[in-house]
Amino acid sequence: MTTVQITLPDQLAQEAQRAGLLSPARLEQWIRDELRARQVDSFFSALDGMSAVDEPTLMSPEEVSEEIARMRRERLANTPV
Repeated sequence: MTTVQITLPDQLAQEAQRAGLLSPARLEQWIRDELRARQVDSFFSALDGMSAVDEPTLMSPEEVSEEIARMRRERLANTPV
C-alpha cells in the first residue's frame, strides 16, 4: 500500500472532509474512475485516428493475385544463391 500526501487550502480540505470526499475508499474510487475515463478517451481517440485514415482501394481478386506474384518474384530475385 502506498501513502499519498496532498496539500489543499484549509477551507477546501475541511469542506471535503465533511462531505466524506477524503476517505481512502472515496479517493481510490475517484482515481480508478479517472483512469478508466482516460482509457476510454484514449480508445476513442485511437478510433478517431483510424477513421481519419483513407481506406485503401479495394483490390479485385486478379489484382491480389498479381500483387502476390510480384512479391514472390521480388523475393526470389533478392534471395542469395
